[in-house]
Amino acid sequence: MAYNKIILQGNLVREIEVKYTDGGMAIGKTSIAVNHKFKSKTGESKEEVLFIDLNFFGRTAEILNQYCRKGSKVLVDGTLKLESWTAKDGNKRSKHSVMVTTLQMLDSKSDGEANVRTDTSNYAQQPAPIGQPPAMTVPNTTVPLEIEEDSIPF
Repeated sequence: MAYNKIILQGNLVREIEVKYTDGGMAIGKTSIAVNHKFKSKTGESKEEVLFIDLNFFGRTAEILNQYCRKGSKVLVDGTLKLESWTAKDGNKRSKHSVMVTTLQMLDSKSDGEANVRTDTSNYAQQPAPIGQPPAMTVPNTTVPLEIEEDSIPF
């Protein structure tokens, strides 16, 4: 049995880019920076920053575009996906990205509607043409999720 789930907490490193399909579904793209702290072989504390591409669909993309900006702190979970394409120079390229299913905005409440949770796993899905993600309808619910930074192990 295979299991593909990833949970990340970090800061958005660029503004959200939202495009719409011919059917009107929003597709959003951005990246997140996450820190990885570790000790080197010599015992020295080190920190590494990882940049990971995120893909959002439907209402989640629209909410992210409306309430989040570069630097916004978010918690996302989703699945890892391999994207492949042929570059302009003719070489085949690929990269991993995260298809986000749940988004939690972690900025302080004073920053506006920062504690909105959007969970795409419960969306009503409609059949989509081959090669496109399914269209999604967002339920009319928000559930605040309070997480203390000290309780996150990274």
